[in-house]
Amino acid sequence: MTHSLWLKNCWYVIAWGHEVPPADSAELFHRTVLGEPILVYRTADGGLVALEDRCCHRHAPLSKGRREGDCVRCGYHGLKFDAQGACVEAPGIAVVPPRARVRTYPVALRNNWVFVWMGDPAQADTALLPDAFSNAHPDWLNRPGYLHYDTPYLLICDNLLDFSHLSYVHEKTLGGSTRIAQAVPDIEAVPGPTPAWPQIGIKVSRHVPDVPAPPFYQRFRSFDTHLDRWFVYEFLLPGTLLMHSGGRPVTDAKDDLSRAVQLHSCQTLTPETETTTHYFFQQSHRRGHGDATMTQSIYDSLQGAFNEDRDMITAQHRNLQFSPDAPMLPLAMDAALLQFRRLLAARVEIERNTQVA
Repeated sequence: MTHSLWLKNCWYVIAWGHEVPPADSAELFHRTVLGEPILVYRTADGGLVALEDRCCHRHAPLSKGRREGDCVRCGYHGLKFDAQGACVEAPGIAVVPPRARVRTYPVALRNNWVFVWMGDPAQADTALLPDAFSNAHPDWLNRPGYLHYDTPYLLICDNLLDFSHLSYVHEKTLGGSTRIAQAVPDIEAVPGPTPAWPQIGIKVSRHVPDVPAPPFYQRFRSFDTHLDRWFVYEFLLPGTLLMHSGGRPVTDAKDDLSRAVQLHSCQTLTPETETTTHYFFQQSHRRGHGDATMTQSIYDSLQGAFNEDRDMITAQHRNLQFSPDAPMLPLAMDAALLQFRRLLAARVEIERNTQVA
């Protein structure tokens, strides 16, 4: 499991919008993506800039320097770089050499996620940005979250692509029933937005009828009947989950959502290095179905459940390191994650062949 399965020509989330300081702040935000240190800051006009966080001179992090208007000055030897990555001033040097520059990355802000394009800038296409609408929609309320994993990102993708684990990893939190693991999901392709991207991900639909309300749902209201639950999500390249989930009392008509729990979740994975990952997440509830206390309660439940995931996946990764070549036994429950891995491998191969050509 190496960076050979990293897709470069796509958008990765590097931050929540609120994490990047305003233009008048002295703070410089930086994070590593695909093994590349990146500095992100806001310009005076409200735009976003993403620069390689490595001075071209002695490779000191620019994030250790300071802002000067829309420029950044290296804190080691004082080279000053503009928002296009060009060095516009080098102390003691009358004419700055043209080669004195740092890489820039296409950057986009959409629904409170800050994205960077890690491949060929000429191929950066905002049509490929995921529709994480509930991150910043007035009809939905959430608290944004972040976790850091000491595992490869594909192991976390596998976890999100097979919700049968809810019955066991999250038995006392998000799960609540072994029937989730027994429900067979429907899997279909998610078509891409352009001819160059005929498929952008897979859609997984899992319906679980007539099960007890999980402890998590009891925070919304007390249920005296079983629920019909659903988990319907798209899992998009390179690693984004957009999910509608919920449950309605079995005594209610299928089109009656008046007493149903309705949630929308946006989660995305960004490789930091080959063995570490950034995990951005939120789960929204509809405005009017709970107040700020409910928003915090959902966040706390999610944080606890995702720590359960992290503990399990970290232990799994530790075992894999002992015997990295030992084969895993594919089972029927792996259908979605195997399809996604094949899709990812095919896109990586297209990218590799294009570079060779």
